[in-house]
Amino acid sequence: MHSAQLLSQLPSYAGLQLSARALADQSIAEMLASDQQRATRFTLEAAGLHLDYSKQLLDDEAMQSLLQLAREAQLPAAIAALLAGEEVNNTEQRPALHTLLRARSAPHQAQRLEEVEHARRAMQAWAERINGGQQQGFSGAVITDVVNIGIGGSDLGPRLVTEALCPFHTDVAVHYAANVDPADLQGTLLNLAPESTLFIICSKSFRTEETLANSLMAREWLRRAGASDNDLDKHFLAITSNLEAAAEFGISPDNCLPMWDWVGGRYSVWSAIGLSCAIAVGWPQFEAFLDGAAMMDQHFAEAPLEANMPVLLSLLEVWYVNFFAAGNHVVLPYDNSLQKLPDFLQQLTMESNGKRVSKAGTGLDYATGPVLWGSAGTMGQHSFHQLLHQGSELCPADFIIPLTTHTGMTQQHSRLVANGLAQSRTLMVGRSEAQARESLTARGVDATRAQELAPHLAMPGNRPNSVITMPALTPQTLGALLALYEHRTYCSGVLWGINSFDQWGVELGKEIGTQILGVMSGESTTADMDPATEQLIARWRAAQ
Repeated sequence: MHSAQLLSQLPSYAGLQLSARALADQSIAEMLASDQQRATRFTLEAAGLHLDYSKQLLDDEAMQSLLQLAREAQLPAAIAALLAGEEVNNTEQRPALHTLLRARSAPHQAQRLEEVEHARRAMQAWAERINGGQQQGFSGAVITDVVNIGIGGSDLGPRLVTEALCPFHTDVAVHYAANVDPADLQGTLLNLAPESTLFIICSKSFRTEETLANSLMAREWLRRAGASDNDLDKHFLAITSNLEAAAEFGISPDNCLPMWDWVGGRYSVWSAIGLSCAIAVGWPQFEAFLDGAAMMDQHFAEAPLEANMPVLLSLLEVWYVNFFAAGNHVVLPYDNSLQKLPDFLQQLTMESNGKRVSKAGTGLDYATGPVLWGSAGTMGQHSFHQLLHQGSELCPADFIIPLTTHTGMTQQHSRLVANGLAQSRTLMVGRSEAQARESLTARGVDATRAQELAPHLAMPGNRPNSVITMPALTPQTLGALLALYEHRTYCSGVLWGINSFDQWGVELGKEIGTQILGVMSGESTTADMDPATEQLIARWRAAQ
């Protein structure tokens, strides 16, 4: 499917190391100033998004070498394999068919598409029933609030989409609870009425510890309010593969929607896991969200490497991680409703590509999967942007900027956009010590003091960043944006020679957590515990 060679073994790798060393001393600002076409040439549009990567530490020669690296890694064949439903998840022997969830046709996957369309119709029916006021609770009250109970991909994606599309909300309020800490669900339920609240339990196995604990707590909350076990179907839906476990809980098969092994949790917001989103914004808007992702899928499938937005973002990621030793990547959405985007992307990218062995199980001699973080602008400008401008770590940045606002407050939104563009430019141009001295002198600081302070005000600049803009944040552009990062993540995994679709690193902690809980409850002994953990368990016992 793609090259069996590791990234560091590909023919272009050594040349790119030399290019990176040569470019490290180049000025991005000077490259822009000396090449009047750069700002146009290093831009791209796809699926309603506009990417400007002209402020990257990159020239045409390095770009061509990166594209050659992608060809050597057989990236085009790997893209085709993903979209054709081949077994790209080799450790679990599965395809990764999240793109099928937003497809309108797929001749090569007709049977699976039929299953998807059946689930989609069930989602639509439930969303329309609840939004139409037809679902009633145990007392006959109309359902007015929905609580999604899930964790990881069953929470982060739906929560992001629901918050991001707040201008499109229906009259039914949608809430989220994920943490096993009882304070999370308790706080969510504080202002809700049991008789008008419906819960959506999202767990493929119906055994996920955090989700099951919160579901049992929700069931008890309803019982205390007067609901009988016969009333549970009025208040619970389940997105699961384990119909038997759901039935034991009290949820009938008619209230269950499917999950499939060929969709990973972090890629599942397009599936029935997105039911809470469909209720929050209404079915037509959810379909527009799917359509935006499908538009990006089509671009990803058809565009040549040099004009393929996910591919270019992936090449930039590999460029900085592997040739500039950048261990971080920051995402800065300049729209408050996108404040959960970095959280979503953390799982998408770090759970996918946080790997240390190749698909063949060979240890890697290079880094994969940078730490991704960020927050909504302009909040970060008053906290961690200090590190971006003057810190010693290289941290490439993505600015996400909707160009218009749904609030109607265009003047204030103009300030927001100006802040985003200013931060992007400031990261590039910085401020020299001479400029800092001039600024201080202009403010009336005497020459000696200005000389002392100048190093503290200077900023090196030359910090690479991309700017992704869209006319407005809509269901369609949000769908395209999330699909863009999904495909970028996959391409980077291909280049690194790893499997982006398993997450074995999550499993061991769950197993040990079960062991420790058994010790805490007295069901098992501390025989296999280390002294430090034994001591901490003892401290917990003493605090009870």
